[in-house]
Amino acid sequence: MSFLRLTLLIIIISPYLTLGYVNGQVPGHYTPGSNSSALNIADYDKLIKRYRYFKPDSAVYFANMALAQARKEHNNKGIATMLNQLGMIEDNRGEFDSSRKKYLAALAIHKKTGNAVGEAAVIVRLGVIEMRKGNYDKAIGYFLQSLKVSERSKNNFGRMEAYLTLAEGYLGQHKLQTALTYINIAEQINKTLPFSNLSLNIYNTFGVIYNELGAPAKAKAYLEKGIMLSDEPQYQGLNITLINNLAKVYNKEGNKAKSVELQKAALLKSRAIKNYLRELQTLTGLADTYGAGNTKEALYYFRQALDLVREKGARKQEIEILGRLSELYKFQKDYKTALLMKEEQNRLADSLFYKAMAKQVVSLQAEYQLYKSTAKIRDLKQLNSKQKMQRNFYIGLAAAFLLIMLIVGYYFYRTRKLNRLLNTANTDLQESNKVKDKLFSVLAHDLRAPFASVIDLLFLLDDDELEGEEKAMLIKRLTAASNVSLETLNMLLKWGEMQLKGIRLNSMIVQPRPIVERTINLITETADKKMIRLINKVSDEMSVMVDPNHFEFVVRNLLSNAVKFTTSGGSVQINADTDLDNGKILFSVSDSGVGIGANRLPYVFDIGNESTKGTNNETGTSLGLVICKEFIELNQGKIWVESKLNQGSVFYFSLPVFNSKHANIPNKPISKGSKEKHGHTHN
Repeated sequence: MSFLRLTLLIIIISPYLTLGYVNGQVPGHYTPGSNSSALNIADYDKLIKRYRYFKPDSAVYFANMALAQARKEHNNKGIATMLNQLGMIEDNRGEFDSSRKKYLAALAIHKKTGNAVGEAAVIVRLGVIEMRKGNYDKAIGYFLQSLKVSERSKNNFGRMEAYLTLAEGYLGQHKLQTALTYINIAEQINKTLPFSNLSLNIYNTFGVIYNELGAPAKAKAYLEKGIMLSDEPQYQGLNITLINNLAKVYNKEGNKAKSVELQKAALLKSRAIKNYLRELQTLTGLADTYGAGNTKEALYYFRQALDLVREKGARKQEIEILGRLSELYKFQKDYKTALLMKEEQNRLADSLFYKAMAKQVVSLQAEYQLYKSTAKIRDLKQLNSKQKMQRNFYIGLAAAFLLIMLIVGYYFYRTRKLNRLLNTANTDLQESNKVKDKLFSVLAHDLRAPFASVIDLLFLLDDDELEGEEKAMLIKRLTAASNVSLETLNMLLKWGEMQLKGIRLNSMIVQPRPIVERTINLITETADKKMIRLINKVSDEMSVMVDPNHFEFVVRNLLSNAVKFTTSGGSVQINADTDLDNGKILFSVSDSGVGIGANRLPYVFDIGNESTKGTNNETGTSLGLVICKEFIELNQGKIWVESKLNQGSVFYFSLPVFNSKHANIPNKPISKGSKEKHGHTHN
C-alpha cells in the first residue's frame, strides 16, 4: 500500500477508533456509505484482522459493511472473503454450526468462480472446525481434500498448509509418527517459500510432536526458533502460543519454575495485545502447571479464566472450565463446591443443548409453514381458475336464475364445509403441538434432570476416601434417582407407543377384586414407609368387560398417586358399586391426602398438565393420568375426579358390568389374593 493510501486509510478509520471501536462499540451516529466508499475490500480485511481476536463485535461490524459493499459491486471474491472472515470470528467463539454455514457459502462462490486457492483455504477451515469439535477423522478428510485441490492447481502455499493441518489432525489422534511425516513434508515446502505465519505454525507443531515423543532438546530447538522469528507485532499471537508450548516442555522435564516464568510472560503479552484466545490459553496452561501440587494457585488461574470466558460469552469454554474447577474442588475434598460447579456445568450444557434444539424446531416449523403456504396458494390458484371458468359459463345462462341460486347455495355449503375442515385441521395441529411440547417437557425436566442427578452422584461416589455413612447416603440418593428415571422412561415409552401405533384392545370377562389385591400387594412396601392404610372394598361377585391389562394399569396408577399425595398415617380406599340401570360398575379411589386446587382440577387428565411432587417429595410425570383416560374411554367407560385442597381426592371411573346369567360365555374365575396382608385391611 502506498504512503498516500495508508494516510487516507488512517484518516478514514480514526473517527471509528475515537468514537468507540477501541472499546468494541459501534458509533451510534455512523451512517454506512458516508466514508465507506473510500475503503476497498482489502482495507476492510486489514481492519477485521486487527479486531478479530480482542474486539470481535467491531470485526463483525466491519465484515458486514464490507459484505454489503461487495454484494452491491457484484464482487464475488470480496463476498467470499468476508464470509470467510465472519466464519473465522464465529469459529473462534465456538459457534461452529453458524461458522460452517459461512464457510460453505464462501466455498460455493470459489467453486463457481474457479478460485482454487480460495477453495483450498476454505476447505482447511472446515477441517479446523471438525478438529476443534474432536472429530479428527472428518478433519483429516477435509485436509486431504484441500491437498488434492492445491496439488491440482499447483498451489505450493496451499499444499504446505494442507500438510501442516494433516500433521495437526494426526497429532490430535496421537499418531505421532504419521504427524511427524506430514510436518516434515510441510517443512520442505516451506524452505521454497517466503517466510509467513504458517512457517511459525510448522515450528510450533514440531515442538509439540517432539515433546510428546519425549525429545525435549528437539522440541526446545524448534520452539525457541519460532519464538525468535515471531517477535514481531504481526505475529504476537503465535509468539504467545510458542512460549506456552515451550513452558509445557519445561514442565514435563520437572522444571516447573521455568514453566511458570514463561507462562506469566505470555500472559502479560496476551493482555497487552488484548488477545482473548491467547489469554485463555495461557490462564488454563498456568492452572495445569500448578495442578494438584498447588491447588490454590491452580484455582486462582482457573477462576480468572472463568471470568474471562463469561465476559466474552464463550459458553462452551465456560462448560469446560467449570468441569476442571469441579475436579479440583473434589481433589480438595470440598464436595459441596465440587457438586455446585458440576451442577452449573450441567445447567449451562443443557441450556446450550435446548437452544440448539429450539433452533432446529423453529427451522422445521418454518419449513412446514412454507410448505403449507405453498400448497394453499397452489390450491387457491386452481380454485380461482375453476371459479372463473364456472362464472363465465353461468353468465351465459343468466336466464336460468333458479339454477344460479342453486349453484350459489352449493358454493356456500362448500365454503362452510371447508371452514369446518380447516377448524378441525387447526385443532389437530394444536393437539399435535401439545403432544410435541409435552414430549420435550418430559425429556427436558422429568427425564434429563434425574439422569443428570445420577451422573453427579456417580461423580461424587468415585472417591475411595468417602466415609461409609456418606457413601450409604449417596447410594440411597442414587437408587432413588435411578428408579425415578426408569419409571419415567417406561411411562414415556408406553405413551409414545400409544401415539404411534394406537391402543390395542383385548376385552374379556374380568373379576376386578383379584387384580386390585395384586396391585395393592405391589405398592404395600411404599405405603408401609408412610404408614398409610390400604383398604380394598371391591366385591368378589363383580365382573366387568374390560381389557385386563388396561384395568390393572389404571388401578395401579390411581392407587400409586393416592399413596404419593397422602401424608403419613393416612388411608387410601378403593370401592366398587354396581349401577344395573346404566349397566356400569362405578369404581372409586379415595385418599385423605393434600387434594387438588380448583385451578388445576379441570386439567388433570390433559396432556399439558404439569406434574407435582408428593408429600415425601416423590416425583413422576403427568402422563399416567393421560393414559388412564385413554384406556377407560377405549373400554366404553368414563373417568373423573372430585377434590378439594387439604381434604383429599376421589378418582371415579366406570366400566360396563358383566352379568353371567345373561351370557353364553363361561365366567372363568381368577385366583384371589389373601384378605389380610402386611397389616393392611382388605374388606
